[in-house]
Amino acid sequence: MKKKQLNGSPAEVEAAFYDALNRADVEALMALWADDEEVVCVHPGGPRLVGHRAIRESWTMLLEHGGAGHIRPSQLHETHNLMSAVHTVVEGVTAAQGEPQHLVATNVYMKTPKGWRIVLHHVSIAPGAVPAEPPSQILH
Repeated sequence: MKKKQLNGSPAEVEAAFYDALNRADVEALMALWADDEEVVCVHPGGPRLVGHRAIRESWTMLLEHGGAGHIRPSQLHETHNLMSAVHTVVEGVTAAQGEPQHLVATNVYMKTPKGWRIVLHHVSIAPGAVPAEPPSQILH
C-alpha cells in the first residue's frame, strides 16, 4: 500500500488527520502515521494500541459505527524541535447523539524520511465544560 506523500509541517499533518477523521477516511488517516510499528493510539477510555494493524482496526471499527462524530481541534499548545513535535489540543466533538463532548488529545509527530508523521495519538475525556480560554498559568 503506497502512502500519500505529505512533506509539510506537523500542523499540516494534524489538519490532514482531522480532515480524514471527519470524512471517515481510514486510508487517508493511516497514510499520516509513521512507518514504524511502534506507533501508538489510545482512544478515550480504551486500551493502548501498538502498531499499524491494531490502530487501523480500531479506526475502522470506530468510524464504521459513527463513533468519531465531528471533531474540531482548538486551543493548540505545541512544543517542537528539529525531529519531533508534541501538540495538545482540545477536541470539541459532536457525538452521533448530537451531544457536545470535551476531549483532550496529545498528538506526537516525528520527522521521517517521508516528512512529518504521527507516532502517537492519545485522547482522554476531560471533565467539565470546554474552557473558553487556555489557562494563563499551569500549576502542577
